[in-house]
Amino acid sequence: MDCIFCGIVAGEIPSDKVYEDESILAFRDLEPQAPEHVLVIPKKHIPSLDEMSAGDGELVGHLVSKVRDIAAQLGLGGGYRLVANNGKDGQQTVQHLHFHLLGGRQMTWPPG
Repeated sequence: MDCIFCGIVAGEIPSDKVYEDESILAFRDLEPQAPEHVLVIPKKHIPSLDEMSAGDGELVGHLVSKVRDIAAQLGLGGGYRLVANNGKDGQQTVQHLHFHLLGGRQMTWPPG
């Protein structure tokens, strides 16, 4: 297994799941950067935003549409930030498309 997130999806690596359906998974980040820090991933291995195929748009749209529900489940009614790092310069450290859902505190700007 080369991809840690694929291992999590397969149940080979434990995670603290907060949401799951047939195509996406959300789980708590092991190194949280906010009181609530959840990673939301497609179960299908897509290495990055740049490597999405034309057919992946519906899946990623579903993922983004579920963020609202996950944020509500986490009690983030005051707002939250959704971040996708892409590529080396974007600090993408796991080559599996993922979004960071951060909340539970006032976000600052610029982020980095």
